[in-house]
Amino acid sequence: MVGKGKIAACAALVALQFAAVGLASPDRAVAREQPSGCKVGPLKSIGELDDRVAACTILIDTSRSPKQLALALSYRAQSLLNQKKCDAAFADLMRAKDVSPSKKSSDYYDLHLWISYYWQHCKGDFDRGIEVLNEAAAILPRDPAVYNQRANMFSDKGDHAAALADINRSIALINNDPYRASAYNNRALILKTMGEYEKAAADFGVAIRLAPKNAKYYANRGDAWRRTGNLERALQDQDRAIELYAGGPGIALGLTLRGETLRFMGEYDRALSDFNQAIRIEPDFAPALTGRGLTFERTGDLERAKSEFRTALSISENSGRGDLSKSARDTAEARLAALSSGVPQPTILPVPIRAASTNSVPTPAVAIPVVAPAAAKATAAKQGRRAALIIGNSAYKSVRALENPGRDAEKIAGTLRAIGFDSVTVAIDVTREKMTEALRTFAAAADKSDWAMVYYAGHGIEVNGVNYLIPVDAKLASSRDALFEAMPLDQVMAAIDGAKKLRLVMLDACRDNPFANSATSSPTPVTAAPAPASNEGDTRGAKTRSVGRGLGEVKVQGASLVVYAAKHGETALDGEGDYSPFAVAVVQRIATPGVEINKLFRLVRDDVMEATAGRQEPYTYGSLPGREDFFFVNR
Repeated sequence: MVGKGKIAACAALVALQFAAVGLASPDRAVAREQPSGCKVGPLKSIGELDDRVAACTILIDTSRSPKQLALALSYRAQSLLNQKKCDAAFADLMRAKDVSPSKKSSDYYDLHLWISYYWQHCKGDFDRGIEVLNEAAAILPRDPAVYNQRANMFSDKGDHAAALADINRSIALINNDPYRASAYNNRALILKTMGEYEKAAADFGVAIRLAPKNAKYYANRGDAWRRTGNLERALQDQDRAIELYAGGPGIALGLTLRGETLRFMGEYDRALSDFNQAIRIEPDFAPALTGRGLTFERTGDLERAKSEFRTALSISENSGRGDLSKSARDTAEARLAALSSGVPQPTILPVPIRAASTNSVPTPAVAIPVVAPAAAKATAAKQGRRAALIIGNSAYKSVRALENPGRDAEKIAGTLRAIGFDSVTVAIDVTREKMTEALRTFAAAADKSDWAMVYYAGHGIEVNGVNYLIPVDAKLASSRDALFEAMPLDQVMAAIDGAKKLRLVMLDACRDNPFANSATSSPTPVTAAPAPASNEGDTRGAKTRSVGRGLGEVKVQGASLVVYAAKHGETALDGEGDYSPFAVAVVQRIATPGVEINKLFRLVRDDVMEATAGRQEPYTYGSLPGREDFFFVNR
């Protein structure tokens, strides 16, 4: 059999590091004989890795054949990768590649897959990783593992069409149900990344039918249902996942995820029970500690909330769970800053158990904050001259109008004036000509300012890797029309480039976009992904598109921040009230005194996540110089 070693190796590594949420490879036992003590497989604790490294080192020093040496080096590299000792692991992998006696064997093929893993997870160099996987595919072109892993790589890179093509090919090559289940799970994860939550839930359902005792698949489907706004179905799947975990690895994460769903629903006692159980199982699990703090905050017990946040911050960064724990600590730090500011915290209402639609969420009325004149004056003295251009596009001529951007823009403008911005210009329902004129005029104001800020609410779209804001007169009959009818984000960034200290763009522009469908019918080549072997959970509707969902990732340089209302590739909700969830969070948080700007946008992100049951996650791109802190309102 081909590829068994790699699939089991990746399964062992990913199972320990990423629990139930990553793009893991299919679980498969290692068939080849392994040297005693120096092996790969499921781990009960991080401590076992030291023993494996030691056993492999002895074998490397005593190996009598190139094959045995190559295997020992490969197994040691895998343990080193689990320990995040990337450079040492890479050295072992390259040495194993050099001494391998056969350049066509499955062992040599497995090395390529681990080297690609290094480029992906250690270096973030997806192109190098894909090159290595191409070499692997040439060695064993009918092994599904290489296409599974390359799909993972393309997904992380943001090339979802290529990812779907590869995972479909992997599915077509697998003829064993447990491995097909894992591949369907992986395809569902790609679809979820694309925002295709109902299609993802369908593929998770296929994985569950093929492997009904796998807790991970239920947990993943529960997350997909939550993102559609169906908390009832999410909770059912999370209940089943916890039953199947049965106290084993992953149970703490499963309890934490269910606790979050219960908190979103306003079931605070049940949420606390889940967080308490998770913390008893893993006392240093930062996501559960932060979740418990957020629950106390929602119930008004602010002192206990602060205590939980402090405990979460005390957890070592090396305690495991990677980005999940870092995100929890970042949230805890921002919440502590807000709770220490002395101002009342926003009230966030429980989310309906079933959303009224997939595109919206109830939002409350908000008032422009009141800032004491002395605080506004002190902020102006410290932060310098601040100018803002606010654009709200609602009345689109070629597609259905949006309800809230005009109101969002007016509310944001009033808030900026209240906190002491020197100049605030508002433009509502602008054509491309008017938008160009507004940016040209604002560029002159930005040159004379310390801060220059643009807030845009309306439609935004990504075409061929370029982000565009869409004026109300745009038709976008094909993708190439964006060049002539829409406004590139780069042009917005150029307009604020002259500001002396801080350049800030906020884009509430990722809403479900009616232009995307029409703009895909362009001369740009469109190719269908390869068909899977059967029609189980068939989601072949995805095609190679030049027009992306939402906005694409943006690269930011210098003292600049770009804040998306929803993470790149995702869509934001317009809101069933008078304002979008993002605008509500900005208005409610922006006047919090003494909270540095990065922490403030973390608060906005967390408020939107709470208000939408995690369906929408704002995201901040860029960084600011460490020599000076920036505040919307100084303490």
